[in-house]
Amino acid sequence: MPEKNNLNQIDSPKIIQSNLENREEIYAKLASLAIEPEINPRTGRPLKPHWLKVGLAGGEVLFNIKKDLREKKLYTVCEEAKCPNISGCWNTGTATFMIMGDVCTRGCRFCHIKTGNPGGLLDAEEPLKVAESIRMMNLSYAVITMVDRDDIPDGGAVHIAKTIEAIHTENPKTRVEILAGDFRGQIESIQQVVHAGRGLDVFAHNVETVRRLSPRVRDARAKYDQSLKVLQNALKIGPKSMFTKSAIMLGLGEEFAEVEETLKDLRNVGVEIITIGQYLQPTTKHLTVKRFVHPEEFEYWKTRAKELGFKAVAAGPLVRSSYKASELFPT
Repeated sequence: MPEKNNLNQIDSPKIIQSNLENREEIYAKLASLAIEPEINPRTGRPLKPHWLKVGLAGGEVLFNIKKDLREKKLYTVCEEAKCPNISGCWNTGTATFMIMGDVCTRGCRFCHIKTGNPGGLLDAEEPLKVAESIRMMNLSYAVITMVDRDDIPDGGAVHIAKTIEAIHTENPKTRVEILAGDFRGQIESIQQVVHAGRGLDVFAHNVETVRRLSPRVRDARAKYDQSLKVLQNALKIGPKSMFTKSAIMLGLGEEFAEVEETLKDLRNVGVEIITIGQYLQPTTKHLTVKRFVHPEEFEYWKTRAKELGFKAVAAGPLVRSSYKASELFPT
């Protein structure tokens, strides 16, 4: 097992800058930097390398945001998915809202969000409450994500559209990014979302992992090729100024060539914004981490993604779908 080096002690020749070695040699060097998980015998959870350790969430701003959200009975993916960046984001007045409840109809094996059947229930006042919270937080860029709602014929598209319209009405200058489900591939639902209000700024939908691992990692209804088609259709029918975005996790057992293939698949359907992060096991019931990816490898993928034509890339151990979303918006 590779030694758990301090980043400052790594004698790195900057692998990502090498043009002399073939790709297989680069992959081998990057693989040697990864750390195989060691299980904590007390908790049964893998011990994290130092680059994945973050401080405890806290602060007055965070408290005030959480108080406002609870009063409005709103949810954030920051809390529900146990995002490691919650402290840093919330203390700068940024949060990703999760609409249509906190129960997802799908059961992806990496995700900490509750799964079940919400029975078609929706909060009719939620669009306005989200818009008001965004105004209170004075956000110039809002990220709205959703639980999958296969219990609703349109997948919740009308509700999402109403939320976007309310945000635009209450916050005329705020850019809006939607991290959407696949709506079972329904064109009509995608159409409603991308053209809601004055039109969407970013349509995001995550493929999550490489093609081979998708059936094991994601719910059976969340198919790899369907996700690519959703992204392709959103770009085709959306506003000309709209960008599409996706995300993948590393550490689930993917091969280097498969990551490369996934990046190319996303570029082939027009995706221009990509985030690449480390998979972290939420509980012992979820998929185990196969490897902790070294920061140097994330730097490689960041450079490689830009070479493939992505306009904006965020890659790192703590990067998540909505990481620095406003900064990633191409200008």
